[in-house]
Amino acid sequence: MFTPEERDQLRAELVAAARADPRIQGAALTGSAATGLQDRWSDIDLLFGLHPGSDLPSVLADWTARMYQHGAVHHLDVPFGGTVYRVFLLQGGLQVDLGFAPEGEFGARAPSFHLLFGTAGELPKVSPPPAEYLIGMAWLHAVHARACIGRGKLWQGEYMVSGLRDQVLSLACLRYGLPALQGRGMDRLPAEVTQPLQSALVQRLEAEELRRALRVAVDALLIEIQFVDEALAARLHEVLTGLAR
Repeated sequence: MFTPEERDQLRAELVAAARADPRIQGAALTGSAATGLQDRWSDIDLLFGLHPGSDLPSVLADWTARMYQHGAVHHLDVPFGGTVYRVFLLQGGLQVDLGFAPEGEFGARAPSFHLLFGTAGELPKVSPPPAEYLIGMAWLHAVHARACIGRGKLWQGEYMVSGLRDQVLSLACLRYGLPALQGRGMDRLPAEVTQPLQSALVQRLEAEELRRALRVAVDALLIEIQFVDEALAARLHEVLTGLAR
């Protein structure tokens, strides 16, 4: 397992390498280190802004070779617009996310952005998912959960019940002004929200147990919908409770 000292040393080396790379005009910390929330388990998150005319594929190739020299064992790409986030897994379990942003895409899209050098542009912030979308995804998971249970597809049914529960928690995060993506705000929700949903955890891979967990999750979903739109909650009440029978 990597140590915080090893992580911090590697990050410093990567920032120094970025300063020395003529194709990179700016760098920023992103993630937990940018907001003062870094802990023992935090990974490395860096965003690099490329000079105009820099060839992104060649930059990616060179930095990928660099990361494998640092002990990377695999990587994957997560594109966002023209920016490519190349995510590396290193020996010792350290994750290193390196973003490479073309001209016009280097800047803060969230509060987790701390400029290290260069100039950042003004970019539109990434908005949380709207409540209406989460509600739709929640009832969609409920419909599929009911069908999977009926078909005897219990593993898929468990997946759908869990997905429904996660959408409910995301709705609660929106309500409390917490991050609603990737479960980042869930552990900061009050116990009055999270404790009832513990019963929506599937304990055994059996049809009746899945139905029980589905009923709990549906009840919690209807409560969250009421905070968003009472009329919508009333319209959905009968069909959602019917799915959970």
